[in-house]
Amino acid sequence: MTKRFTTSSRNLIILILGTLIAIGPFSIDMYLPGFGNVADDFGVDISKVGLTLTSYLIGIALGQLAYGPLMDRFGRRRPLIGGLILFTVTALLCAFSWNLNILIAARFFMALGGCAGMVASKAIVRDLFEKKQVADVLSTLMLIMGVAPIIAPTVGGIVIGAFDWEAVFYILAVFAILMLLLITFVLPESAAPNRSTSLRPKNIVLEYLSILRNREFFIFAITRGFTMGCLLSYVSSAPFIFIEFFELSEQQFGWVFGSNALGLILGSQINRLALKRFSLLQITVTTCVALSVLTACGLGISFLNLISFWVVYPFLFMMLFLIGFQNPNVTALSLDPFTKQAGSASALIGSIGMIFGSVASILVAQLVTESVKPLLYILFGSALCSLALVLYYLNRRKTYALQTS
Repeated sequence: MTKRFTTSSRNLIILILGTLIAIGPFSIDMYLPGFGNVADDFGVDISKVGLTLTSYLIGIALGQLAYGPLMDRFGRRRPLIGGLILFTVTALLCAFSWNLNILIAARFFMALGGCAGMVASKAIVRDLFEKKQVADVLSTLMLIMGVAPIIAPTVGGIVIGAFDWEAVFYILAVFAILMLLLITFVLPESAAPNRSTSLRPKNIVLEYLSILRNREFFIFAITRGFTMGCLLSYVSSAPFIFIEFFELSEQQFGWVFGSNALGLILGSQINRLALKRFSLLQITVTTCVALSVLTACGLGISFLNLISFWVVYPFLFMMLFLIGFQNPNVTALSLDPFTKQAGSASALIGSIGMIFGSVASILVAQLVTESVKPLLYILFGSALCSLALVLYYLNRRKTYALQTS
């Protein structure tokens, strides 16, 4: 990190960045226990309420593409502040929604605001740290972000039980206001504005295409996309699996969902230790193999009709544990080729992940309605595609090394 920061300032900045990344999952997970209440209030089926999650994921995917060039052109802070203001206003609109369609639309624009923090955090880390440090710091951010799925459903269940689902969005609005104050008075600007960055749509598209042409970026960003497909398939199906299928209460769901998220935290922190002995690529390959084997075992369990709470629960915990390894490493490998384009590259990584997550959530809404089996197919397919991409990269790198030797 640059010398202008003391250790305490460094830790505070990492805490702020981790909290910014956590806005996205917090806005999703705190709201999950209220799906049934929303369905009852608007007189719709609970599967229709899942569209509010899909619209949120689509908003994150599209919003990140806009913030990338904006953060390269104007620096990181100004677009970040604008995004959080939008998040605050639309969170309040969600609370005042008078039908499901308004809520779906408000969630989309809420995501457009909230994803500013997701883009800025990764870009700022890339601005301030070296390659191997990036993965280490991202693992720390995942620790902070991982607290959200533990706290959010539990808090959401308590808040919804005491008040109603609208109260969740009042809390999110207050949270965003607090972050605005921290960013305004504490977070420094990490990148000087680059006036050469064009904001014309054609030039933006060309810039993103130039980033996608980088083979290392493309392979690891798509690998991360499939990993996010696994993660968000689980998130979007969790209310059905635990509340509808296994018949847990909203409070029990909060505890189960939160405890599963400990796997994500545990994986990210053990990854920090592993990075001291192994390379990013070595850990990534090993994790891809392990994730493919685990999800294949899940399919085997479904074929044997052995699905039960005490089988599915630890299976999902182990999957999140492996994703805790995978996410920071493939993100660091994707960002490594870029310096000036770090904001756009960070945005594109996040957008690709959310596009895959949106597709996964749509598949879950359509297929995971009576059984857990379709989810296991989605998880296995995503894990297998991640492994295939990484093996392809290794093969191309080996071929190139032989040709140049």
